[in-house]
Amino acid sequence: MKQIYFICLFLLSVSVFSQHTFSIVAVDPNTGEIGSAGATCISAEDGALAISDIVLGVGAIHTQSFYLPANQDNARARMEAGDSPQEIIDWLIANDAQGDPSQRQYGVVDLNNSNPRSAAFTGANCFEEFIDITGPNYSIQGNILISEDVVTDMETAFLETEGTLADKLMAALQGAKRPGADSRCLDFGISSASAFLRVADPSDTDSSYGSLSLDLNVWITSEVFEPIDALQDAYDATLSTNNPQGTESNITLFPNPADKTVTLQSTGSMITSYTITDVNGKIVTQREIKLPQNILYFDVLQYADGIYFVETYDNGKPLSVDKLVISKE
Repeated sequence: MKQIYFICLFLLSVSVFSQHTFSIVAVDPNTGEIGSAGATCISAEDGALAISDIVLGVGAIHTQSFYLPANQDNARARMEAGDSPQEIIDWLIANDAQGDPSQRQYGVVDLNNSNPRSAAFTGANCFEEFIDITGPNYSIQGNILISEDVVTDMETAFLETEGTLADKLMAALQGAKRPGADSRCLDFGISSASAFLRVADPSDTDSSYGSLSLDLNVWITSEVFEPIDALQDAYDATLSTNNPQGTESNITLFPNPADKTVTLQSTGSMITSYTITDVNGKIVTQREIKLPQNILYFDVLQYADGIYFVETYDNGKPLSVDKLVISKE
């Protein structure tokens, strides 16, 4: 306990330098989800989280390295005004709140009507090592790194992971994890001192911290030593308890994401009916099963790409509510 206390005290003092370290913003044009994840060697509740800004239905912005709330606020205002990611960054460079963009690092991404765009910027006076990488639907950036591999490994993990946007973002952070990913944490044998994972889906109405469909944040405490592992545990817990009605789930839904046919399988109770709703709560399919079964098939070719919820029942008793992502690309 005493060791954790002194580590926390030291890492909290790191915030004096107002540095935020490695992060990723990304969107899924098929589901409309917008994601934001990152970590830093600042042990505080808002240590890493401070940089995360998601504009619902539009995109996400990270402003890091000598972080200033004013730059973050300006970036949001430009996104809300309709600027593209590159236009936002160009504006920030020209209008830095302290007149020195050379020490800033930015990552921006937007949905752009299912044609995502991304942009990044790293000033020459950021602390080495520093690097940024962009792809069609993501921007990854880092500074004060033990090596550029921290960010390149994040990209590899993001691209090679199958599953939801949240799965890919969590994998990206795991790709970064190593002692000293933020080089200030090297002597403690950890990657960082705080980390976050946030994903907004089209049904969200409030982007403030703790209000999104997925909103996880951890920092070093007496129970947490490696934040990325603690974040993984928290994320895994959301997957195992993803059941809004509080019923015990024994249902498997695959493939997920799906593009043609979905298999609905129960390892326990028989399925007598199921209902599929969209993110707005509208019922798109409701089916009664005359002969109860523990395995069913249904096609999704007629559904638009996006997020749906499959509710299964055994003679009126709720079995589970499972999220289904449909993506035909």
